[in-house]
Amino acid sequence: MSDTPAFLDSGRPPVPDLVEPRAVLPFFLPKRPVRGRLVRLGPLADALLTRHDHHPAVTRLTGQALALTAALSTALKFKGSFSLQAKGDGVISMLLADCTDTGELRGYARADDGKFAALTTPVDEMQASDLLGNGYLALTVDQGDSENRHQGIVAIEPGSLADMALHYFSTSEQLQCAVRLACEETNSGWRAAALILEKIAGTGGIDPLLDAEAQEESWRTALALAATVTDDELLDDDLPAERLLFRLFHTEGVAADRARALSFGCRCSRARLASILEGFPVDDLDHMTFGSDIIMTCEFCNHAFRFPRQDVHGQS
Repeated sequence: MSDTPAFLDSGRPPVPDLVEPRAVLPFFLPKRPVRGRLVRLGPLADALLTRHDHHPAVTRLTGQALALTAALSTALKFKGSFSLQAKGDGVISMLLADCTDTGELRGYARADDGKFAALTTPVDEMQASDLLGNGYLALTVDQGDSENRHQGIVAIEPGSLADMALHYFSTSEQLQCAVRLACEETNSGWRAAALILEKIAGTGGIDPLLDAEAQEESWRTALALAATVTDDELLDDDLPAERLLFRLFHTEGVAADRARALSFGCRCSRARLASILEGFPVDDLDHMTFGSDIIMTCEFCNHAFRFPRQDVHGQS
């Protein structure tokens, strides 16, 4: 336990100090109405996902959520955080991932072990919607105050997490997109990736000789090419992102923009949690006490913080 008073201890807990320098690679097809992002979390996925000892199906879905959140957040201009939250009545009651404008990524899932034990369908045959049950998917941009908080919510629809994202885009944003997500445990540890395509509206950067029908054909071609990618390719550390994009889209031409970094982004600290504890009534603090300490565990990084009860005063 730190000797620094809790309210002053804003230091990082003992979690991996890991940065993936080229985790997000934006790209576009020159003179075509197509742009996209390729996200490959590399070792960062393993560092984030192994903080919790979940069933592989839960870890896999969490990794997909992290990759999707990274892809969506880096496509936006904002100051603050972007989050994906799915909440339902299934074996996974909560799925949450968020990423800051500086690329700090974190996430967790809350699973019900009792419901897992009662399942009659093999877990590997279940889709994300089966695991989450009835509920909602929310995407939120939080820039620190209520006036700059934007949120879109849709019901959880049958299918994969990628299917849910497509449903959100088609109903809430009216965007034509393609989403491919992958997460598996490889010989090098857990890996997660996302490939997202978006059809560009308007004429900026598009060949003026392409009429509406030709642009639609270019979009269909890009979708067909993207559909040929395999999970193994997306998760292969030895296959550079630029080479993978060339492999997929070289017949149409493809150009990459500047890569973006992602980092292990849990933002918990003793000071932050101490501030939360001080807002509780004294009776509640007494009920939280085990022995002589209050123990708070960060749901993201799973690090347990101990606070001597005598140092927490609370609200009288």
